Amino acid sequence: MKAFLKKLMTSDAGFAPLALRIPVGIIYMAHGSQKLFGWFGGHGLSGTAQWMNSIGLEPGIVMATLAGSGEFFGGLLLLLGLHTRPAAFVTAFTMIVAIFSVHISHGLFLSNGGFEYGLALFAASLSILFSGQGKVAVDNLIVRQTK
Repeated sequence: MKAFLKKLMTSDAGFAPLALRIPVGIIYMAHGSQKLFGWFGGHGLSGTAQWMNSIGLEPGIVMATLAGSGEFFGGLLLLLGLHTRPAAFVTAFTMIVAIFSVHISHGLFLSNGGFEYGLALFAASLSILFSGQGKVAVDNLIVRQTK
């Protein structure tokens, strides 16, 4: 188990993941905070839950909590480089759900409510999942402590 965790938290990537982790983490946190807390013009948990119920993602409160938490806390972990690969998996999965449950029927372009933005975030999360956290991350401190 220790070997698995070490592999999960080790990355040979340089500084490139940092260039993705910071903006993508901030974006996910902002979107999650709209869903959970109503910040930045969001509708909060109850409003998001009502909307999710209306599009058939039920129970809405559970789905809103999962989506908001995946985005907010996943984004925070990406930003810090803490448990980076699991956080990238969660955020990538969240985007797949958003793309196929909300945006795919509207086509590609964001101006029509399409999936291009979700696809870009999915690709960024997938890239971080494959590369790991890179050189600057809390995960690296944890790995060094366990040697």
